Amino acid sequence: MARSIFLYGIALAAAALLLEWLNYKHTVHRWSGEFYVVCIALVCVALGIWAGNRLTSRPRQAFVRNDPAIAALGLSARECEVLEMLAAGHANKVIARQLDISPNTVKTHVARVYEKLAVASRTQAVQKARTLNILP
Repeated sequence: MARSIFLYGIALAAAALLLEWLNYKHTVHRWSGEFYVVCIALVCVALGIWAGNRLTSRPRQAFVRNDPAIAALGLSARECEVLEMLAAGHANKVIARQLDISPNTVKTHVARVYEKLAVASRTQAVQKARTLNILP
């Protein structure tokens, strides 16, 4: 934030210096009004290009699952599936139905995932899994 303010300050100082250098009273008679319109348009275009590059998001790289982290944590394939469904926001019953297992088995898998990730909630589990590149 401070860097942006500093850059704006430099830009303002440069613009003031430019106006002083042109000595407005003398150059108005030499150059036509269209010249000033073109100069202002060029400054606005440059500012628009800069703002567009700063404000638009960059394309994300393809997700690569961190298999060494999964192996180090000891997560099974089923626990990874449960973790993916937790990240999607599914309830235990929905997870059980989609994976064709009982809700108690889902609770067991969720408890094991919490234990292996050293977390206490679904949100923390998903956040830590994303930090470790286990989930996209």
